[in-house]
Amino acid sequence: MPYRLDLGHAAPDAADRLIDLGALDLEPSPQGGLAALMPDSVTPGEVAAALGTDGLSVSPAEGRDAGSVWALRPRPLRIGTETLTLIDAAAFGTGLHPTTSLCLDALRDAVDAKPGSVLDVGTGSGVLALGALLLGVPRALGIDIDEAALRVAKENARLNGLDARLQLALGGPDAVSGTWPLVVANVLAAPLIEMAPVLVRRVGRHGHVILSGIPASVAPDVEQAYRRLGMQPVSRTSRGGWVALGLRASW
Repeated sequence: MPYRLDLGHAAPDAADRLIDLGALDLEPSPQGGLAALMPDSVTPGEVAAALGTDGLSVSPAEGRDAGSVWALRPRPLRIGTETLTLIDAAAFGTGLHPTTSLCLDALRDAVDAKPGSVLDVGTGSGVLALGALLLGVPRALGIDIDEAALRVAKENARLNGLDARLQLALGGPDAVSGTWPLVVANVLAAPLIEMAPVLVRRVGRHGHVILSGIPASVAPDVEQAYRRLGMQPVSRTSRGGWVALGLRASW
């Protein structure tokens, strides 16, 4: 597991030396220090030798996006011509995970059809709903079974001045009624298959659904679950062993 390294006073070439050692992330401090996430294949002793100092503080690294992305803190995301800023919180969705970036790419294509609203299932930090709003979708509803995630999404919406256009609700797709022209769900493959019947009922006429959180090995199973219900595949993209599927309603 990676670990965090803090330098109180960093030499001018310290960042370059850490990058050469394989640093996963770096961030300077205003006081002239430096924080880094280092892979466990490089020991603190090796870092100290490379930097020529013993003044290192070592602590456990904090994983982002359910521990699967290693970064010191969330980064502002560039979405279209806008920038989305997220608070540093435990809710999934920093934008760094491949499943989230795949969804954001798919959203850029989907908004060309000018959907009037989007339903974000398993909204987490709200990153996808907020991304859709920044891309021009007028309204978004984010739902999640985790109340803490909804609180984070609400704060992220406020931070980016999007709170008037984002609604939030507790529960899964069975907890809301109605249909949407665009539905996005970045969860896990098993829940995507399990919720397929009710999620499809939330897709409006000729509506589009974007599914992610799918390991490549089970993508055919997820696609088949939705094809049986009348969804037609229109896109499939992959990154880092993960797949995002785009499907359109046949009705």
